[in-house]
Amino acid sequence: MKGLCCTDLLFLIIFRIKKISFLLILLVSFTIAFTQKVDTIVNKDAYVSYYSYAVKNPLYVVYHLYEGGGDCSRKGMNFIADSGTATSADYTRQGFDKGHLADAKDFAYDCDKELATFSYYNCLPQTPRLNRGIWKSWETKIRKESQYFHLKVICGGIFSDSTFIGNGVGVPTFCWKIVIDEDDNTLLHCMIYPNDNSDTYHDISLDELKNQLGYLLSY
Repeated sequence: MKGLCCTDLLFLIIFRIKKISFLLILLVSFTIAFTQKVDTIVNKDAYVSYYSYAVKNPLYVVYHLYEGGGDCSRKGMNFIADSGTATSADYTRQGFDKGHLADAKDFAYDCDKELATFSYYNCLPQTPRLNRGIWKSWETKIRKESQYFHLKVICGGIFSDSTFIGNGVGVPTFCWKIVIDEDDNTLLHCMIYPNDNSDTYHDISLDELKNQLGYLLSY
């Protein structure tokens, strides 16, 4: 390529190889993904959970966010099990975090709403690297955006049929997040996060994400 030195060319080749590798991983994961369906819709006031008994997880949750954040403490708040959901025992010594979908800190302006986020209707098994890394970073960025915009946040997981913990709790291969500016119905973000130790995310088109979920998305 004209104008590229050897170092630039090497960097470009490595970047393209990494991109192709990620797309291949997506293709394989989507190929083995099995079809789920929403079995029950649970309104927790702070968010709405679209829950699947097949994987004992929410497929996704939807919530509205404006001027998120606050002073409520998380101290003493623990995840609460309901009939048909995962339990704390399912996560014991499994190596996965109880990953919030609707972030607790987003609702720290209302202690009852913050407490409502500690439900297995709002929880996916996430690697510590994902939950405490890039996922948390984007929660913080989106909360900052909510100081200026009325947001709708939709987030969930993409499941394969190969990984479960505890008593049949599915582990998502990928997690994903959609953020919409409700003031003008503009898509701000559509991202997918490998649920592994890579601590990375990738932008993806909304149509492509919907096509690959393995379940219908309604929000």
